[in-house]
Amino acid sequence: MSASPPKFIPPCRPTSGTRLPKGGAWLHEPKLDGYRLQIVKERVQVRLHSRGGHDWTRRMPCLAEALQGVPCSSAVLDGELIMHDRRGRPYFNGLSAAIARDAPELTVYVFDLLHRDGADLRPLPLKERRRELANLVGRAKIPCLHLVEAFDDGAALFRWCEVYELEGIVSKRRDSSYKSGECKAWRKVKTSAWREANRERWRLFEGRG
Repeated sequence: MSASPPKFIPPCRPTSGTRLPKGGAWLHEPKLDGYRLQIVKERVQVRLHSRGGHDWTRRMPCLAEALQGVPCSSAVLDGELIMHDRRGRPYFNGLSAAIARDAPELTVYVFDLLHRDGADLRPLPLKERRRELANLVGRAKIPCLHLVEAFDDGAALFRWCEVYELEGIVSKRRDSSYKSGECKAWRKVKTSAWREANRERWRLFEGRG
């Protein structure tokens, strides 16, 4: 089995909605306000890709070097690149400047594991991929790398996101495989607090994942 991962995997994009799915078939994650980032590790090298597949590695060499510590020979991880404000919340307006200076405060929150050590994990159910991802991140002990937590109670999570003015939540079916492009098994709902604070971005970018 080859240990070489794909060069880039077009990301899975959640469909937009206004109502949270209910029932035990769903897991719910906070949607963090940043840039989608795909991490591709191949032996001692790490590449960083934007949502559109652009190679951002040279823009953030310090971040790429830190992520070399992911404890496996090869992997593809899906996540979000974040800059925090003084209250610990995602600070989107400061993210571009932080990338430009390859700031040590840049943080990656990962929520899916697509490949590991030559194995394609995309056909596996989400709950199994998350279990593998949690184990990988836990063993990595990299300060800038974190796991996005998942919750059973979507309504309670959404209320919490409203209070702290976070972007919203993404609900995902536990049994879903990972599929590139728009996916109905992933559903996103924005909070009213975020929409009010980001009216122009909401108008321009809603529907782009």
